Amino acid sequence: MRCRLSVPCELSATYTGNGKLFKRAVTLGSEISRQGKGLFSGVPSNITFVPAHAGHGLVFQRIDIPGAPLIPATLDNVKGTPRCTVLGEGHASIQTVEHLLAALAAYGVDNLLIKIDAPEVPIFDGSSLAFIDMIENAGLVDLGVSSPIHKVKSPVYWSQGEMHLVALPSDVYKISYTMHYPKSNFLGSQFFSEQVTSDSFKNEIAPCRTFSLYEEILPFIEKGLLKGGSLDNAVIIKEDKVINPEGLRFHDEMARHKALDLIGDLSLIGVPFLAHIIAIKSGHFANNEFAKVLFNHIKMEIS
Repeated sequence: MRCRLSVPCELSATYTGNGKLFKRAVTLGSEISRQGKGLFSGVPSNITFVPAHAGHGLVFQRIDIPGAPLIPATLDNVKGTPRCTVLGEGHASIQTVEHLLAALAAYGVDNLLIKIDAPEVPIFDGSSLAFIDMIENAGLVDLGVSSPIHKVKSPVYWSQGEMHLVALPSDVYKISYTMHYPKSNFLGSQFFSEQVTSDSFKNEIAPCRTFSLYEEILPFIEKGLLKGGSLDNAVIIKEDKVINPEGLRFHDEMARHKALDLIGDLSLIGVPFLAHIIAIKSGHFANNEFAKVLFNHIKMEIS
């Protein structure tokens, strides 16, 4: 079954069989490419989505490296979280994968080869919109295979300092994020909560861009560690105001973007699950540490 719609069809929707919930395996209907540049590296890149068979999983391929090594998008392959999530296997790595992974997760795409000729996924406008556009233009394909969805049965949590994450039993997949920036009167505290579906992700979460306080990123700029950053791909707050000419897309765009990052990072668990995820002041490090705890919790409940 194939679907090409401006609003995505629910090929990845759950269905019930013998009282159990299942997720359909999904890939894209055609190969599609786009050009961009990396936020940190500033390196131009070409990224291509190639449809894959059931059981393939989400796999990056660094075609610019001899041998074109493969990097499966799994928790075991998380190699670092330096203001983004970095995946690696052997001598090959790929960074800033979270915005892409979030879009694929929201649309239920779980089998795809992602070819890229640079060390970093393009940042585009700092949100997931470009990836949504690629997915919808390629179309979704039901691979005719299903896997059980695990409903988290008991609470599980992770905490470190002021960072806290918890997964609570729920009949839906929901993200609730609390952000707190006491050093910025403009940011202050923000809260965002939403059930994650393809529609809600596309309309409420995907448009939200990465952001930073000018004072926070100035040292990175001075050290040449943000070679691709600009007002075209990030929201910058300076002296308690947004310096981007167009302003914000949502009044709480920053909390929504944190939810976007969390969806992408948790997708590395690789097991379909339902839970209400509550996060307080988490970033990529906390997200990935919690993902490991949640993955082990899910394995324990399944066994």
